[in-house]
Amino acid sequence: MPANSPLITTRFDATSTADDVVAGVDLSGVRAVVTGASSGIGVETARSLARVGAEVTLAVRNTGNGHRAAGDIAKSTGRDGVHVAALDLSDRAAVAGFVQS
Repeated sequence: MPANSPLITTRFDATSTADDVVAGVDLSGVRAVVTGASSGIGVETARSLARVGAEVTLAVRNTGNGHRAAGDIAKSTGRDGVHVAALDLSDRAAVAGFVQS
């Protein structure tokens, strides 16, 4: 294989959105955990997953922001299965506690 050939090919590119990626996918009965889901790309990823039926847990450091994001996601998608859990990925004990819960 030539050195400049792409290793992975996909129909998605820099203009693709999370909704583009999950289009036509049914995630009913699937649980998704999205880290950093209280703002930016994390919240939009969580929104897209919820929109196609996943039960989504927003794993966030700031649960106040997480609850605001969860409410917005639930309102915009009509899905109630959006949850918030505290998680600080820089703290091993917090990660272990998150996994246990």
